[in-house]
Amino acid sequence: MKKLIAVTALLALTTLASAQTKTTITVGVFPDLDSVVKAALPGFYKLYPNVTVKINSKAYPDHHTALATALSTGKGANDVEAVDFGYVAKFAEGSGLVDISKAPYNAGALRSQFVAYTFPQAMTQDGRMVGMPTDIGPGSMFYRTDMLKKAGVTPAELNRSWESYITAGRKIKAANPGAFLLPDASQAAQIILRSGLKSGEGLFFDKSNKLLVSPTNPRFVRAFTVAKQIRDAGLDAKAGAAFSPEWTTAFQKGNLATEFSGAWLVGHMQNWLAKDYSGKWAAANLPGGSFASYGGSFYAIPAQSQNKAEAWALIQYLTTNRDQQILAFRTTGAFPALKAAQNAPLFNEGVPYLAGQKARLQWRDAATKIKPIDVNRQDPVAEQIVNDAISNMLTSNQSVQDALTQAQRLIERRVR
Repeated sequence: MKKLIAVTALLALTTLASAQTKTTITVGVFPDLDSVVKAALPGFYKLYPNVTVKINSKAYPDHHTALATALSTGKGANDVEAVDFGYVAKFAEGSGLVDISKAPYNAGALRSQFVAYTFPQAMTQDGRMVGMPTDIGPGSMFYRTDMLKKAGVTPAELNRSWESYITAGRKIKAANPGAFLLPDASQAAQIILRSGLKSGEGLFFDKSNKLLVSPTNPRFVRAFTVAKQIRDAGLDAKAGAAFSPEWTTAFQKGNLATEFSGAWLVGHMQNWLAKDYSGKWAAANLPGGSFASYGGSFYAIPAQSQNKAEAWALIQYLTTNRDQQILAFRTTGAFPALKAAQNAPLFNEGVPYLAGQKARLQWRDAATKIKPIDVNRQDPVAEQIVNDAISNMLTSNQSVQDALTQAQRLIERRVR
């Protein structure tokens, strides 16, 4: 059956490649995916000379806001739309995106070629698949080697456990006046919330849609507790979310000792975020044996597209072409979701920004240990309330138990 599907898809793409009519398709993206698509076009045009691609790039939040409007009104969407993992569940709620698990796309036949946890991220509870994975963000702890050396702290001490992380952090801050252990204490909570889940278990809801957020749920209690301990110890810069002005300033000033993020952060650090500190950063696994995904990008086809065959041809090229996935990694540090691309010689090379450390091998190994997480249509609601609860707890004298009790009640009220 899989062979028949593959042959059918190949015939369709061959027909498209030999078509005489010139077709222009639009692609809606955000930085740095716009650079990835731009770099891909010469290779794509060799295969599909009668397809022209127009790139429409907007800032990350603006892109997703525009897409939400286009899907709700039924007009204005591009033929191909990039969707960040954080928005997949929201956009999957309605019927605005094509179910690519069905013919003529049959994306399910490609599942074994991709990192295991990616496909479930783009699938709804009723089995629809609304996006094709292109890159992933295996979590990593980045740390300043010079700050650790000055404090007499080893990377192993820093990531052995969350308790060890906090203890080592106190030493690092004491030895480096004006420095902070990490941008924001809430980041630790986000890792713990996404760690230790059973395969297929959701972040906020179980398979029967039962809410997991509770003052008696060990995972949520630990996440909130560790974040509060970090804040109470004065170890974080209180910079808020990643890419906020405060977060950016902290990086550019060079007063952060660690950061938790996806492998893709190196691209930002070397290009603009902390380019003056090349050679002073290194990478290790997340604390406490945690393995978490920091986002990931998908390409989707809006139902309103009038050029679905051409859109699918581009999506397949961007996601299933090994050379293109490697090129994307070289271009922006977008870690490939395609497993075949992870065997490229590039992975055995040292990362110049990380003082030649062969960190890509570490990230590749981490990606194999990240468990799939079920997506629930109510995730965006629950996530916003939980994030607000963490923030409120960190900026007040509220207890962990009170913060979780309040979050639980608010979510139950909203999802009725």
